[in-house]
Amino acid sequence: MAKNDPDKLMIKADKLTKLSFTRWNADWKTATVLYEQAAINYRAIRDNEKAKTAFEKASKGQEMISSPWDAAKHMESAGALAKELGRWAEVSDHFRKASELYNECGRSQPASDALAKGARALEDADPEEAVRLYTEACLILEEDGKDQMAFDLYRAGTSIYIKLEKYVDAATFMLRLGLAADKCNAVNSQCKAYLSAIIIYLYAHDFNQAQKCYNDCSQIAVFLNSDQSRCASKLLSAYEEGDAEEIKLVAKSSTISNLDHVIIKLARKLPTGDLKDIAIEETNDEEALDENDLT
Repeated sequence: MAKNDPDKLMIKADKLTKLSFTRWNADWKTATVLYEQAAINYRAIRDNEKAKTAFEKASKGQEMISSPWDAAKHMESAGALAKELGRWAEVSDHFRKASELYNECGRSQPASDALAKGARALEDADPEEAVRLYTEACLILEEDGKDQMAFDLYRAGTSIYIKLEKYVDAATFMLRLGLAADKCNAVNSQCKAYLSAIIIYLYAHDFNQAQKCYNDCSQIAVFLNSDQSRCASKLLSAYEEGDAEEIKLVAKSSTISNLDHVIIKLARKLPTGDLKDIAIEETNDEEALDENDLT
């Protein structure tokens, strides 16, 4: 039993990595094996604090013996234990470090996955940091031409922004998903993303931005000729006419029912705010245009 005592394994490993008058070279290879054994044993007895430290040291050891892949794996284990311990800053740091190590191996997918794992672990405790991790995860994939693999990450980031009531950011994330989908000819995902962005703006009671978003997206032929475009057009027309019942009817359409759950929930709550405000804005815009024509 003493042979597998994780405390003794750690002490032995630490001695092998420290230089002294009798030890001129650190033996990281042997030490790393001991750190790994200690980490497994600590985890088995649910001593998460010591297991986390052991995995951190095992990761450092794998780095020292030029094995970034194994170093990344251990760093992910340390990050998962940091979550169990509620060490939220460490969760972020460890999964970021794991991502960097996977990148050293030239592996963009695991590098992105590591950031996404960190983001999921932080969604409730630190949603702002979670979104940053999701964003970085998307960028890694896009830089490697793997845009399609970023779709779910953009959706996850959008959900967080909606929970935080940061609707402009949420719509921006949907538009970025649309751009990623455009790059890989994922037409259905692209059109759904654009309609989702329009719905988010309408939910935030920003009719002008919803209209602008629709006009901008309509420059893209695949959207202009899509069911999602026709649905958005019906919604915007109903808003212009101040027809709350028509808005509710469109919100229950099959086109909207096929969007992400978080977007469907927003659509089913439309209209928000006072539709009279939109009528006033429309009138003011028309008057401003008339004045410009006169001048």
